[in-house]
Amino acid sequence: MPSEQLFEQLKHPNPNLRERAMVDIAETYDEQTITRLMGILGAEDVTYRRAAVKALGFIGADSIPPLVDSLLNNDNVTIKASCAKALAQVASIHPDVPFPENGMQGLKMAMEDPNPVVHIASVMALGVVGPPSLDILFETLKSTENLGLAVAIVNALGSIPDKRSTEVLTELINDESTDTYVRESATSALSRLDMVINFQRGKAP
Repeated sequence: MPSEQLFEQLKHPNPNLRERAMVDIAETYDEQTITRLMGILGAEDVTYRRAAVKALGFIGADSIPPLVDSLLNNDNVTIKASCAKALAQVASIHPDVPFPENGMQGLKMAMEDPNPVVHIASVMALGVVGPPSLDILFETLKSTENLGLAVAIVNALGSIPDKRSTEVLTELINDESTDTYVRESATSALSRLDMVINFQRGKAP
């Protein structure tokens, strides 16, 4: 069980001390720790809230079930968006661990949330998960009538280096029936994607 002092340190103005507290909390966590961090996700103090989000990310897979539950069932928009961001942190901090299916499905359902803050945060989280989330992103892109959501998905595809991302973005650009705003977003996403792919090629041994 992490000490009270560590939780207090999540509010510290020094980002290095906050980060050290997050890591220490994740190394000594128990079930109550996750509940305690979940309770901070609606805090008005943005620094404190973001620190809790990242600490849940450091904890990893064990934090996913309560995050998904709160993402889908809480009434507070700030908490829901924080849950999506924490799921993104899990994927970002643990890139070598396959992102669990329950997390993917939770984010898929949250893309239907009527609040743009929530559905855009969920799209961004799936973007961080990367190639495993592509089927979900493509499916929603095809079925949604929400223009803002479509643009968010297109932008997420611009950060996922996979030939399927390139194909879908190219199709959108070449399809004249595509909404102009979506086509413009796809054009800039495709150029970003090319940069990401070329950068990765440059780093490859």
